[in-house]
Amino acid sequence: MAGRRRREGLEESQICLQGSRLVLQMRRLLERLHGAGTARDKAGNRQLFCDDYICMLLLYFFTPALTSLRALQQVSGWEQTRKKLGIRRTSLGSLSEAARVFDARLLEPILEELVGEVAPLKTGREASALRGLTAVDGSNFAGLSRMLWALWDQDRQAVKLHLHFDVLKAAPCQLAVTPAAYSEPAQLKAMLEPGRLYVIDRGYASFELFAEILQAGSSFVGRVKDDISLHVQEERLVDETRRKAGVIRDVILRRLGTDRHKDVIGRPMRLVIVRTTSRDARQTDLWLVTDRFDLDADLVALAYKYRWTIELFFRWLKCVLGARHFVAHNANGVLLQMYAALIVCLLIQLRIGRQPTKRTFEAIQFYLMGWVTDEELDAQLSTLRALAN
Repeated sequence: MAGRRRREGLEESQICLQGSRLVLQMRRLLERLHGAGTARDKAGNRQLFCDDYICMLLLYFFTPALTSLRALQQVSGWEQTRKKLGIRRTSLGSLSEAARVFDARLLEPILEELVGEVAPLKTGREASALRGLTAVDGSNFAGLSRMLWALWDQDRQAVKLHLHFDVLKAAPCQLAVTPAAYSEPAQLKAMLEPGRLYVIDRGYASFELFAEILQAGSSFVGRVKDDISLHVQEERLVDETRRKAGVIRDVILRRLGTDRHKDVIGRPMRLVIVRTTSRDARQTDLWLVTDRFDLDADLVALAYKYRWTIELFFRWLKCVLGARHFVAHNANGVLLQMYAALIVCLLIQLRIGRQPTKRTFEAIQFYLMGWVTDEELDAQLSTLRALAN
């Protein structure tokens, strides 16, 4: 027990907030949440408020020295940290209760506001044609044995982060957290928005889902299996430019599926077949279905290629940001932590114009701890921008 206390104990010098601007700029946005969850506080003696708790979660991601809920509680006991963040001393019980009291969905408008401030990374013909391009996918995060609501199989618990990713901005724009076994297509149906161009992989291939997307006022580019029944209405010409992009066939289908099944979409669809070659020279044909007849075939292929940006973001989220360990164990608390992780990502992106590499994120963390000067951080960020260009 004594050894555990020594491991979790932190000296105040380890977490000097000399450079706290990235966290402090969130106070303005978070002020609107100050009174959230206080209706039950009849005695008027609450010390921990929603905006305070979210600030502490942001600090958790920005500071490598913090690894547990107990470490966060200890941070609130330091005068300098309280002054810098504008928080009060809090107990471990209050921090634990906060994961249930403060509704995670209150952070959704803040996430939307930050996404709205992010400038598109891509412009020109592609950006204009692929406006609203949104990659959709889910990724599992290992849970603890006490997280019974997240039971995956007989031996493991895990949660799934369902994410919508604005490809042109390279920014997360919508999320949900469910048990790992929850259906990804079902969750997408619940999260549909108008004006999007959803790009989805074979795991979402469902004619019913395609119809739901169209009814929501959006479009899609989705990969399907290469054994679907083809009812060709029109064969489109594939010129040399499209062939260089890997397009080998472009057809208008009278309907999706066989005549024996109900036509749930009720309108013609388009099939673009793209041939890809792996590093070991293996060829794979991607069958891409879309309702967008106006897009050039090479842009349909490009839209699906951009789907991999969400896979790279999941990798960044887990391996660079370190969003693997949960300080809360109930569903709302996990969602709060995921919102905080995405807010951290957007704050950094607004500061430097793109997602940081692991080395750059380390420099930002050390900057917040007072171990890197403004000039040194600017030099590191300049190097990152030069690599991007």
